[in-house]
Amino acid sequence: MIKTKITEMFGIEHPVIQGGMHYVGFAEMASAVANAGGLGIITGLTQKTPDDLAKEIAKCHEMTDKPFGVNLTFLPGFQEPDYPGYIKAIVEGGVKIVETAGRSPEAYMPDLKGAGIKVIHKCTSVRHSLKAEKIGCDAVSVDGFECGGHPGEDDIPNMILLPRAAEELSIPFVASGGMGNGQQLAAALSMGADGINMGTRFIATKEAPVHQNVKEALVAASELDTELIMRPLRNTERVLANDAVQKILEKEKALGDEIQITDIMDEVAGVYPKIMQEGTMDAGAWSCGMVAGLIHDIPSCKELVERIVSDAEEIIKSR
Repeated sequence: MIKTKITEMFGIEHPVIQGGMHYVGFAEMASAVANAGGLGIITGLTQKTPDDLAKEIAKCHEMTDKPFGVNLTFLPGFQEPDYPGYIKAIVEGGVKIVETAGRSPEAYMPDLKGAGIKVIHKCTSVRHSLKAEKIGCDAVSVDGFECGGHPGEDDIPNMILLPRAAEELSIPFVASGGMGNGQQLAAALSMGADGINMGTRFIATKEAPVHQNVKEALVAASELDTELIMRPLRNTERVLANDAVQKILEKEKALGDEIQITDIMDEVAGVYPKIMQEGTMDAGAWSCGMVAGLIHDIPSCKELVERIVSDAEEIIKSR
């Protein structure tokens, strides 16, 4: 049993969090992780409306009596979601943990904190982590360059980023980006983190509500099979290499600094349902971390979490 400030703060058994993932973080995923003793998280914006989110939260409550959270990502999207409506659904649904990501959640902190919600903000730099601490976040998820999705523009990997965060922060933080096994949990704890946040690794589990093709693609992939796209737009995303990603890279090379988001809309807009639900693996670009190189099986969430924790405990005791 590994007890940390994060397990105490969130009332969970193990210091393992399942981060928000588009078209993955449904009630099935969040409840499976919660029942395994970790912190499962529903992805708020995958639900098209606040009412849909309210229904997904209710469904999750039926599937687990353990704590779970909701992810709210504040990204410069093509349209502004109804954030106050989503927050209302979270509050009324009795959810007490919110993972925020993207832009600063500062404007919404009074509503969240006023409802007694613990906020963990995902940050890709020490400076953003300190800002999160300053605006009242309870914890941060420090996201290294290895991560799937948006690693920021600083390109600092976790071997540097985590100990730097430990030097600067007063609030607890978890290690995010590239996390997938017990060695990494032990390493994260040794560098000052109070747990780990995993995204990609949780997609390759029995309960993950995605197409089998997605799970098998992760098992087949190595650490060399991700690409960085949208760098010229300063909206860098790490994705699994496929035909659509190759098209994006070719457009970026041809258009250079002139490229606009509209030039790659076919490859990035609305592709997640086709990939995650239909299993059409070349439909577009989808977030995937370098941890793919460490994914060799498709266990249950319980098997995965317990293996990670027991392996970490063994390393801590024996070394």
